[in-house]
Amino acid sequence: MLADDCDRGTSSVLLEGDKNRMPYAEYIRALRAGWWLAVLGALLGAGLATAVVMASTPLYETNTRLFVSTVGTDDLATAVQGSQFSQERVASYAQLLESRDLMATVIDRLDLATTPDELQSQIEATVVPETVLLDVTVTDPEPERALAITSSVADEFGELVTRLETPEDATTSPVRIAVVASPELPTEPSSPRTARDVPLGAALGLLAGMGAAVLRGRRDTAVKDDDATATAVGAPVIGDIVTDAQLAEAHVMRPYDTSRVAEGFRQVRANLQFLRVDQPPRVILVSSPLAGEGKSTLTVNLALALSETGLSVTLVEADLRRPRAARYLGRVTGVGLTNILSGTADLDDVLQPHGDGRLQVLASGPKAPNPGELLSSEAMSQVLAQLRTRSDVVLVDGPPLLPVADAVGLASRVDGVVICARFGKTPREALESSREVLDRVGASVLGAVLTMVPPRARTTGAYAYGYSDDPPDRPRSAHRSGSRAGRRAAAADGSAPETAVAASGVDGPPSADDGRTATAGTGDGRPVASAERPQSTSRAAEDEETADRP
Repeated sequence: MLADDCDRGTSSVLLEGDKNRMPYAEYIRALRAGWWLAVLGALLGAGLATAVVMASTPLYETNTRLFVSTVGTDDLATAVQGSQFSQERVASYAQLLESRDLMATVIDRLDLATTPDELQSQIEATVVPETVLLDVTVTDPEPERALAITSSVADEFGELVTRLETPEDATTSPVRIAVVASPELPTEPSSPRTARDVPLGAALGLLAGMGAAVLRGRRDTAVKDDDATATAVGAPVIGDIVTDAQLAEAHVMRPYDTSRVAEGFRQVRANLQFLRVDQPPRVILVSSPLAGEGKSTLTVNLALALSETGLSVTLVEADLRRPRAARYLGRVTGVGLTNILSGTADLDDVLQPHGDGRLQVLASGPKAPNPGELLSSEAMSQVLAQLRTRSDVVLVDGPPLLPVADAVGLASRVDGVVICARFGKTPREALESSREVLDRVGASVLGAVLTMVPPRARTTGAYAYGYSDDPPDRPRSAHRSGSRAGRRAAAADGSAPETAVAASGVDGPPSADDGRTATAGTGDGRPVASAERPQSTSRAAEDEETADRP
């Protein structure tokens, strides 16, 4: 008991740590997914800055520096007092430099076609702190005029100070204004500056685009990685199912398939077998939070992968509202589970062998008006108990967890649940709600599988090692021709369409000598597929999603 509590405490700490790290991972994912927003923002920013630069009137700037002093003297005390006097006066002189009277004098001197207020807006006077220096800056659309205004302001300001500071009984002013930095003719405009403004606009646009990408990513709660999925369901991710066009039509693996698709399903199989080595789960429910997330395709191919190892497997089609698994395998869907639960048939009457017989299929049977009650009944428990004695593994393709309550009663009757989540579509909140639903009935979540993962989202090159799109000695054209022939034959006699695997009649693994699969022993003689990741198809799940709509 203490060990279990410690394990739960450690898991809680790890999950809490994952939550703390999630924002950083989400930011990176959001930026990667919304890179086009950042690029668009940079382009728009640069374009807007260029338009502003081209529409703006160039302005030229000239500067001059004035030195304020008092009449010189040999007396040190008098010199100190004069310096203090100048520092006290210089702040007032800065205001005087921008006065209307001075502006009017400059306008008259230069015969400018402007007003004192307009000229005042072109001139800026600042005091250099703790000095007797005044900096004067003049801005004008014409460089020559800017220079003339600056020189005139300096001259007229000196005369104005002399008039103001000269006592009535004196002929000279105790204050002198000297130009210590003469203005120069500007050769380049001070604004706009194309070399500065356009890159700045692009940088601001880039930041805005990145912000939009992050905001978009934060609002999109769909799971897009293993960490977020594992945190949401409270269990490890046991496989990522990558989209694959070849599997889209058939929904199932081809016989002797060594492609990345097939090896991916075998990886899910291997992970399930080693989740609980001492007591591996034998009755497993495969479900998903919502419809159209690829659970039936996953269940079918996982059943095929398990049967490849020599295990006897029974696939139970328990999604009574929208059954798909038996049809994917080309089995008869008119009789099955509902017949047993309603007492109109026995288990032996409705079990259908697939391939070499190691895989048995229990179809859903006729539509029932009360699927939830049937799946929660004692009769369902008896069916699972009988299948447990007959098969090594029982896979149950269950209904979605959230839209209907059908799976709730079923989840408490199995050894564990595998939750299927669609990459980029299943919301994190839906996975968390599914976990809460399963927790309330005491169901054990074995793990999660991400389906329809874009190949670009899985960039590790090792996944491509040794994989082939077609099995050796079995050309793709022959496979497709056989599939079409099987479908035409099935259509002729009115039966359900056979898949490539069903038509071949072969589900078992190849011999150890033919080199068609790479396996490793488990210790008891059963082969286990080597390092692979699971894959599925977008069309398979979209088929489920379309069918699940009322």
